[in-house]
Amino acid sequence: MAKDDLASLEGKVTNLTGGGVYIISLENGHEVNAKLCGKMKKFKIKVVVGDRVTVGVSPYDVQHGLILHRHKG
Repeated sequence: MAKDDLASLEGKVTNLTGGGVYIISLENGHEVNAKLCGKMKKFKIKVVVGDRVTVGVSPYDVQHGLILHRHKG
């Protein structure tokens, strides 16, 4: 599935677990397990607990996603 087909949702990083998996609390109250997308790994963008992020979620599996963007500030 291409990144263009993912639904973009805003959320906040609440916890990180082993293996590079982050737990994201979305604005609607749900939680999603997410990993960094390839571009964020390539350019070594760090994501820490408390950061606001944009998560791409597949319509087929809404429990897993990709962190597409880290918001500043």
